[in-house]
Order: sequence, then structure tokens, then C-alpha cells
Amino acid sequence: MTNYLVTLESAWIIKDVKSLDDAVGIAISEAGKRLNPSAKFVEIESGFIQCPFCEEDLNCALVVANTALVGLMLSMKAFNAESEEHAKRIAKSVVGRALGTVPLKVTDVQEI
Repeated sequence: MTNYLVTLESAWIIKDVKSLDDAVGIAISEAGKRLNPSAKFVEIESGFIQCPFCEEDLNCALVVANTALVGLMLSMKAFNAESEEHAKRIAKSVVGRALGTVPLKVTDVQEI
């Protein structure tokens, strides 16, 4: 059995925001509230995407008409998993149970 670090990407919709920074802060706060206490070991970060032209990291959030779509990266360790697939299922189950209907996508799995 092996331990893995699984990173998930999630999408948060935030309404009635004025700025990009507010949207990111609210999304991280809401995710933290939903993950506590059942999955408080999950690390939450703002997501980043690469600019296709300059390859610089850009914030993964968009605000239109005071409504924001924020991409968050959620990382957790899956202990004693039988395989990478098993680690993915463990992470999606734990995080998905805490977050409910928030869409999740596995972006990375690393053996630790």
C-alpha cells in the first residue's frame, strides 16, 4: 500500500462581488467552512492557469456582472491506497462528501 498526494480542481460560483480579490477570498473561505471539521486536512489554494502567449501564471478567476467563477486547487494525502486510481477515488469521495454539488476534477496524483 502506498501514500499519494492528490490534487483536485474545483469551480466556485460567488454572487454579489465587487473585485477579483474579494471573489477569491470568499471562495477560499466558503470551501474552508464546508471542509471543516470532517475534512480539515485538505489544503485550499487559489487556482492558476498559464497564459498561452507569455506562459505566465494567471489567477484562475473571472468576475462578470458582479458574479465570479473561481477555480480552487484542493490537495489531500491519501494514505494506504492500493493504486493511483484508488487514491483518486478516496480523494473525490472525501472532498465530494464535504462539498456536496461542487464540481471536482483530479488534476494530479503524486506518490509520496
